Amino acid sequence: MTTPPPGPPPLLNIANVLTGLRLVLVPVFLAALLTDGGTNTGWRLVASGVFALAAITDRFDGELARSRGLVTAFGTIADPIADKALMGAALIGLSILGQLPWWVTIVIMVREVGITLLRFSVLRHGIIPASRGGKAKTLVQTVAIGLYVLPLVELTGGSAVVEPVRVAVMAVAIALTVITGFDYILRAARLRSTSTAA
Repeated sequence: MTTPPPGPPPLLNIANVLTGLRLVLVPVFLAALLTDGGTNTGWRLVASGVFALAAITDRFDGELARSRGLVTAFGTIADPIADKALMGAALIGLSILGQLPWWVTIVIMVREVGITLLRFSVLRHGIIPASRGGKAKTLVQTVAIGLYVLPLVELTGGSAVVEPVRVAVMAVAIALTVITGFDYILRAARLRSTSTAA
């Protein structure tokens, strides 16, 4: 007697729940960040905690989906949207507060949205997997944004070390953002070329 092939994974699974949680946390994070014009240390700590929690769900939802066979169409679409929503909310919120230049937000968001759309546009030719550079970019971006969200100046009594450190980390994040963006464009072009030739 043969075993029937397994059906598709259920829509309601742990990976999708984590992705959904990240989406729900985005407005909560933004509200905490912008409360009292971003000057309230307590609310900034709340925003930092929510940002960290959301970033942790990003670390695990995709890994759980792949390792447990829980990849769904919803997760494939919602996961990158949740990622960009969280990062975008943080960048835009920090720029609104005047704590991060708007050009930084624009450069990162144009790259993130552009590459996400590019990856969807070439799906019929194949999948562009995340590269090591892309994973490093995500990690450094998360750390850099976290350093800006945290009220480090207030917590350290106005330490002069804080600003140069977070500026340096953000500079590395911007460099990785641009470099890996060009890398994805080249990989997408090669994928299209190979698929067309085949």
